[in-house]
Amino acid sequence: MTDSSAKLAPFFSIVIPVYNEAENIEPMVREAQAAFQGRSEAIEIIFVDDASTDDSAAVLARLANETGVVRSLKHAINCGQSAAVATGFRAARGTWIGTLDGDGQNDPADLPHMLDEAILLKVDCVTGVRSKRQDSAIRKISSRVANRFRDWITGDRVSDSGCGARVVRAECVAELPVFNGLHRFMPTLLRAKGYVVAEFSVNHRPRLRGVSKYGVHNRLWRGIRDCFGVRWFVNRAIPGNRLGAGRTQN
Repeated sequence: MTDSSAKLAPFFSIVIPVYNEAENIEPMVREAQAAFQGRSEAIEIIFVDDASTDDSAAVLARLANETGVVRSLKHAINCGQSAAVATGFRAARGTWIGTLDGDGQNDPADLPHMLDEAILLKVDCVTGVRSKRQDSAIRKISSRVANRFRDWITGDRVSDSGCGARVVRAECVAELPVFNGLHRFMPTLLRAKGYVVAEFSVNHRPRLRGVSKYGVHNRLWRGIRDCFGVRWFVNRAIPGNRLGAGRTQN
């Protein structure tokens, strides 16, 4: 990515929700810039600060001035990761949108490869599958249980619904319902709207800075409860491409 490309209307928007992740923000920006270095796509990196109480806002303000590609939005109240992702989707200007978790465990270097895969396969979304998860045993077990229950209830199959690394066409996310849990069910919700989703093996890294905002209560039990609402949506969903013109290819 050249300095001149950063000034163009972005082709690719990267949405990253953060809550008290001041130490992780700058490393993620530098990695994302490096990942798209030399490519033709102009990018923007949108951080949605979910009412952080640490120095996240100050770090984001500095990086916005220094880089020219960072944008930041801040919630007035803490609303959760799904709300932050939805806010980022609404603000994104790119034709394609990538998402990463704000804890630094997703690898920004995967995003250009996922974008290439989506365009090559002519699909609407590519969702990540963490091949070697760098999490505790209890988090791995709870995710495995939640994934199997989710597949059973929703009738869909997603290998790793909790992976935050995704690439999706911007016009598709406008059709997604916004609720607390959206970020965990995006592939299923997109398929329910008639969009095509592919999976892609991605890198996963241990958390090096900050502390996790999730435990068994808000990761496993909440996800299981949300499955019933998602099943209702899947059964009642209206096709997203209602004009019948076919998917836009790039």
